[in-house]
Amino acid sequence: MGRRGPALLAALAVVALAVGCTSTKSGSEESTGDGKTKIGLVTKTDSNPYFVALRDAAKAEADKNGAELVALAGKFDGDNDGQVAAIENLVQQGAKTILVTPNNSTGILGAIKKARDRGVLVIALDTETDPQDAVDATIATDNTNAGRLQGQYVKAALNGQPARSILLDGTPGSTVSEQRHAGFVEAAQPENLGTEATNGEQNKAQQATENLLQRATTVNSIYTLNEPAARGAYSALKAKGLADRVVIGSIDGSCDGVEAVKSGEIAVTVMQFPKKMAEQGVRFAVEFAKSGKKPTGFVETETAVITDKPLAGIDSEDTAWGLENCWG
Repeated sequence: MGRRGPALLAALAVVALAVGCTSTKSGSEESTGDGKTKIGLVTKTDSNPYFVALRDAAKAEADKNGAELVALAGKFDGDNDGQVAAIENLVQQGAKTILVTPNNSTGILGAIKKARDRGVLVIALDTETDPQDAVDATIATDNTNAGRLQGQYVKAALNGQPARSILLDGTPGSTVSEQRHAGFVEAAQPENLGTEATNGEQNKAQQATENLLQRATTVNSIYTLNEPAARGAYSALKAKGLADRVVIGSIDGSCDGVEAVKSGEIAVTVMQFPKKMAEQGVRFAVEFAKSGKKPTGFVETETAVITDKPLAGIDSEDTAWGLENCWG
């Protein structure tokens, strides 16, 4: 497919530490005092497998290069206050760089500004801030394009039928949710039979789909922000006997999600590479600690369309490849 592995920068290392103002803990709360570079990581939650994979990759990259990683998280998807407290905590601990996946792309800005005013390098991972230049750099999937790729596949899979879609979004205020939704709509040009925020959670997505199906009787496709939402949608469709009549698309590329594509629950997923985001972020942090050099702008990580039903004109990989490259 020609998009394997974007070039990644120098090397870095980190010992996982976690501090308890939010929910993730990965070691002692005190610095080792041995002169290691301290890097903070603030994820949306510490339970979503995507952010677990991101955190574990950051820890492994840090461990290779002798840095110290302090990993914190919001208590739930959308917990802006928890992330603000985590950033403040990391600044107090003396973190030289903070990597953050914002729950709220505007609500986190004050804490980020205070950190940068103290000379801390702040890099957004996975999710952009609004505005994007509120951080020094962003390392992420092009989420609009990921939504577009999902929409292109779903539209083509309908064999000329107009898309009549249920749209299952993420957390209100999240740029990831807004961008993926916009990309899907641009590509699939669906008749919108109903939109619900699911926070990317399977149970909420199942309930939302059940509710929408009461009036969306002509549905032939479902857009989902991520794979847990897709699996919730599938459960609702299966209970109604509609699973074989509706094309479900998704985004993420977890091993569970690829298995769902393999089993036919999901028609397609657009794979992301959170490990590469984390590794690149840690490498930037190490370089900053060594030389003071700061990254700037948007650093895009790759995507791959995963399906066992390839369609003409859409570049894709099968689930065998997906299971070799998935995360979680």
